[in-house]
Amino acid sequence: MLSLTQSALGLVSGSLVGFSLGLVGGGGSILAVPLLVYLVGVANPHVAIGTSAIAVAANAAANLVNHARAGNVKWRCALVFAAAGMLGAFGGSTLGKLVDGQKLLALFAVLMMVVGALILRGRHGEGDASVRLGRDNLPKLVGLGLGAGILSGFFGIGGGFLIVPGLMLATGMPILNAVGSSLVAVTAFGLTTAANYAISGLVDWKLALLFIAGGIMGGLLGARSAKELSGKRGALNLVFAALIFAVALYMLVRSLGQF
Repeated sequence: MLSLTQSALGLVSGSLVGFSLGLVGGGGSILAVPLLVYLVGVANPHVAIGTSAIAVAANAAANLVNHARAGNVKWRCALVFAAAGMLGAFGGSTLGKLVDGQKLLALFAVLMMVVGALILRGRHGEGDASVRLGRDNLPKLVGLGLGAGILSGFFGIGGGFLIVPGLMLATGMPILNAVGSSLVAVTAFGLTTAANYAISGLVDWKLALLFIAGGIMGGLLGARSAKELSGKRGALNLVFAALIFAVALYMLVRSLGQF
């Protein structure tokens, strides 16, 4: 059972993730697992991963609605990528459940450093907006989708930082379409991973609901702040990447200390 303090911290943690997603537009969900483990105090890293996967899927689905209304989603390409990735996510999450929790956190910390480096690189928007699903890009979508799904499922993350460049590489679509289309895959991967963990009883449903509620509130505040700070986008990315590196180093030290 969650204590009152843990419930409050779960709400705050969700708000922080939602705020970061709304503010910098990506990578925020990578903070979900460390927040659940080190702030909320979820003792089992596998429960933290299963619970965060639900929150990641819910957040992505909410953002997908906005992008779909704006016409940013290339549905056929996105659905092929997501379908292949769901198979990968199931396999990755099955493997993740078999890995020792502390080792999984150490590997997660290394992944966070990669995410931080990718955020520092930034994103650029050239591409072909008229791209469609075809024989030339179908194999690439399946292969890259499968790979992104495996990593997403193994670590219980949304994987947008992998999916967005994967879609651009496979099809040549612009960054805006890739971001919108990626949310189809993020939602699908998150639900697949969460379902796999839920089967094993590794999801704290009450905490997941609190995390999602906090994420909605934080997301609205983050999106509003992003408009006001749009001219300082590079500085925001720098600060966010520094935060990710700091959390990753903390996780690595804590995890390695358990061996």
